Amino acid sequence: MTSLSRRTLLKAGALMGAAGAIGAGAGALGLGRALAEPNRIDLQARPLDFDLTGKGLTKSMMTYGEGTLPPVLRARQGEAFAARLLNTLKEPTTVHWHGVRLPNAMDGVPLLSQPYVYPGDTFDYAFTPPDAGTFWYHPHCNTLEQMGRGLAGMLVVEGKDDPVFDAEIPLMLRDWRLGGNGQFIAAFKARDAAKSGTFGTFRTANWQEEPNVEAPTGGLVRLRILAADVTRIFNFTLEGATADVIALDGNPVPKRFALDTLMIAPGQRLDLALRMPGTEGATARLVDIRGSQPKLIASFTLKGPDLKRNPGDLGPLTANPVPRFDESAAENLDMVLSATADSAPKPSICGTLGYTFWAINKVAWSGDTDPTAPLSELKLGRSYRIRLANPTPHAHPIHLHGMNFVVLSSNMRQVQPFVTDTWAMLPDEKVELGLVADNPGDWVFHCHIIEHQKAGMTTYLRVV
Repeated sequence: MTSLSRRTLLKAGALMGAAGAIGAGAGALGLGRALAEPNRIDLQARPLDFDLTGKGLTKSMMTYGEGTLPPVLRARQGEAFAARLLNTLKEPTTVHWHGVRLPNAMDGVPLLSQPYVYPGDTFDYAFTPPDAGTFWYHPHCNTLEQMGRGLAGMLVVEGKDDPVFDAEIPLMLRDWRLGGNGQFIAAFKARDAAKSGTFGTFRTANWQEEPNVEAPTGGLVRLRILAADVTRIFNFTLEGATADVIALDGNPVPKRFALDTLMIAPGQRLDLALRMPGTEGATARLVDIRGSQPKLIASFTLKGPDLKRNPGDLGPLTANPVPRFDESAAENLDMVLSATADSAPKPSICGTLGYTFWAINKVAWSGDTDPTAPLSELKLGRSYRIRLANPTPHAHPIHLHGMNFVVLSSNMRQVQPFVTDTWAMLPDEKVELGLVADNPGDWVFHCHIIEHQKAGMTTYLRVV
């Protein structure tokens, strides 16, 4: 088992990987065909001992590859990408490419879209990302344990016409369930899984507690934030600098707006354009103000001469080819996030919590070995108005695989028509989401608080 100290942790901005070169795609999104010989990324799921807390090695962590911790891969919009997963864990795993519109066979859901990848086996992922933005990848097998031990990474898809920033900083946020000795404790508590989820005991950004990152004085910085935690919801504010929200969940926002106190939930990504002050040595701070005590996430210390950049210097982000929702022809699809269920989870090689607390339309996910029938069968290319209700007293970030939707309305807050793959449902919220069924296959729809997902709040849609 590999052991690393904190001194070996590379800087937050260091990146690994590159896009591959595979055969041109076909299908609804122009994505999928046999592989040509690619410049393939070798992506190893591996165990790791790592000094996470500064008090000694935390045993039995998990990560991908041998490079940065956590790893960041890069691809290019409209260009072929390929990665070969080698599983050197002692249990099966898969990779789900969260937020990427790709062929169903590449989606990483055991049995529904691909087989398990057993210890010692490999699986080849190949797709051409149609969208630029901030995405990520993580297992969809024994998810609470594997993600909870660190198995996740960021995927940056570079846009063809993105504006130029003076720096780019990726931040991957997560909690860890550690005891006082720095070792893992039980991944969840049943009483918490039945509520808002079980929180971690040690919080990090890029596997560091309250990291300080250098940034250019007076510069424009693209901050890519990934909420990779299995439970925690964040409310961000920025001190000592100004920031505009430029993208949410990989897609440019319809209209940029100043960061005030923005909520981001597990599975979501937030791109900010930070305008740093013009005084070298000054510090800006990203803070989470959700909860009773504000928590510093990361700080940015300014270095170098004043670049005197103006936010007005930034042009638009590269547009993504998102299909247009047809309001006039849309069919209604009703979903209710249920706190009770009619069935119990079955044993699964990819793990079960042993409890059923949650469901969608009062039907709980019955386990990876015997998935329920699709909630609905959708016609390829047709528009659907998802009328989604959350009558529970807890928030649920709902994530759709393989497709995007546009946020049409909410009964509790004003919304822009965000194009997204994950929407954080507030307690008692009702929203309307516009979906164009543009990608054939079976696509999972679930809460990204992983205890809720594994305890039943999962279903899938079939596009034919």
